[in-house]
Amino acid sequence: MEDNPYQLTDRKILEPPTKFTGKLRYLGPGFILSASIVGSGELIATTLLGAEAGFVCLWVILFSCLVKVTLQLEFGKHAIYTGRTTMQALNDLPGPRLGKGHISIWAWLLIMSFKFLQVGGIVGGVALIFMQIPALAEFGLTWWTLFTALVVATIVSVGRYGLLEKLSLIMIGLFTIFTLISVIALQWTDNAVSGAEVLSGLDFQLPAAVILVAVGAFGITGVGGDEIMAYNYWLLEKGYASHTGPRPGWTTGEAHRIWVKRARGWIKVMTLDAIAAMVCYTLVTVLFYILGAAILHRNGLIPAKTELITQLGTIYTESLGPWAYGIFLGGALVVLFSTLFSALAAWTRLFSDSFSQLGWGDFQDPDSRKKFLTACAFIFPSIWGILFLTFKAPGLMVIIGGVASAGILLIVVYAAIIMHRKWIPRELQGGQFYRIAFVLSALAIVTVAAITGGKALGWIG
Repeated sequence: MEDNPYQLTDRKILEPPTKFTGKLRYLGPGFILSASIVGSGELIATTLLGAEAGFVCLWVILFSCLVKVTLQLEFGKHAIYTGRTTMQALNDLPGPRLGKGHISIWAWLLIMSFKFLQVGGIVGGVALIFMQIPALAEFGLTWWTLFTALVVATIVSVGRYGLLEKLSLIMIGLFTIFTLISVIALQWTDNAVSGAEVLSGLDFQLPAAVILVAVGAFGITGVGGDEIMAYNYWLLEKGYASHTGPRPGWTTGEAHRIWVKRARGWIKVMTLDAIAAMVCYTLVTVLFYILGAAILHRNGLIPAKTELITQLGTIYTESLGPWAYGIFLGGALVVLFSTLFSALAAWTRLFSDSFSQLGWGDFQDPDSRKKFLTACAFIFPSIWGILFLTFKAPGLMVIIGGVASAGILLIVVYAAIIMHRKWIPRELQGGQFYRIAFVLSALAIVTVAAITGGKALGWIG
């Protein structure tokens, strides 16, 4: 990998693979994205929704996972054909500015302040897992919270893209296999799931009592707004834009034609990467929801506060037997830690770049970028740990973060519309099916954001 993947030069150009097996070799950004997605959203928010609503809201989870992908693809396209980061794109948007930064960057920073609660809840979830082990519980919750924060900070501060990708792939494989086995084993218990129950969750019903939880789950399951924004950085660091090369300064001629062909090829690789990630996180999300609805909802268990891990452990002890509780702790640790380290890796880049756009540091300079990434890698986990030790309610903290994610999606929608309508070269726009899917995605996200705002203001009962 090049030392500075954020700089495009002709010497980095590489023709895209045309065969399916060749494309598989270049997948990877979606792995990191999936490690972030399949974590707090699935283990906490999805299970909470299943526990509160039963099977009736299964469609919300499926819809959430499927509907946002076209926005992710639009952001990915922009990264490939421009080589520019998400924050650079936001700073180029039309609209009001405050100082050097576009209003969207300031709005993102404000909304992300609530997301600190979400990841603080995940830090607490990991610490609570350690507390479930008798030999380790004597160290206390505070010590394990600080330990978790320090470990993830150290990994991210020294980890380059390749390490992050490999760790993500390992974690995805582990918790996907574990959760699938647990759902299959559920069929040999009193909580077996019938086909009729699953179909009842596809009737597009949304009980008023679970609207807020459903909206929070929509914001945090599937690819969220902050994850769509982070995807560009992983694409750039993987080399998709570098391999495409700088765009010629003219829109006709042989050089432009060759560049368009190469850009289309790498966009196809990126599309496969995004779809593979979607299949993975949709599968695991549905599995967690089914477990929550089948066991927690039937038994009237609603995970909350410091009992979250204990009650979630019921899923695995009910489906596999009491001996499985230890395995559950290991699985939960992998799930939550995958979100923790991949979220921190993304946050260090997003925040460092946003600061750069506002005039603090230079994200394009490798030395300046490294300093900011390292500083953020230790500062953010410290804040997350302090927030958890203050509130000690991981379930609520994650749901609040999910609602905030719905707000970030509005910024993503606006930016994606500008990219789609004004910036993208005509040759890379996509076909009719893609354009229809893009419009549906944007409308769905705006609708959910409107419901969230109406609930918060009391306009919706």
